[in-house]
Amino acid sequence: MNLKPVEQKELYEYKNTFSYLKNLYELQKLPNKIIFSGQKGIGKSTLVYHFTNYLFSKNEGNPYDDINFKINESNKSFNLVKENSHPNFFLISLNESKKNIEISQIREMITFCNKSSFNNKHKIILIDNVEYLNVNSVNAILKIIEEPNEKIFFFLILDSSKNLLKTLKSR
Repeated sequence: MNLKPVEQKELYEYKNTFSYLKNLYELQKLPNKIIFSGQKGIGKSTLVYHFTNYLFSKNEGNPYDDINFKINESNKSFNLVKENSHPNFFLISLNESKKNIEISQIREMITFCNKSSFNNKHKIILIDNVEYLNVNSVNAILKIIEEPNEKIFFFLILDSSKNLLKTLKSR
């Protein structure tokens, strides 16, 4: 079984959370910043990828199956996100050979945020392993997170066994 969250086509846990996020989105009340905190490997990132596919695939062929909580592997947005090439999706994660998320990744994300979205749709920023942001990276990200464009959703994934810098947590 492949355990990469981006490739998980079925959502096994968090179905109630997914439905709650979906309802908030449909009511136009979804917060633009959400932190999911918990033990590493329990499906937080998988939930975000499923929700991302739900948002991106609504008007596409083979959209997200929100009854069975399944991604159709023929869906265009699923494949673009999986290849990290969707024009409205940006992933920040810890690079294998690094100890921290680098400030260059944050600057690249800020540039992404300042560009128009594709087809005037929502953009999604996923910051996985947010506990690996160093002080400089957090300082660089604060302004964009405090005052984001209304069409941008930030999802931050935190391993609860690690600490999050207080300046980011308070936002």
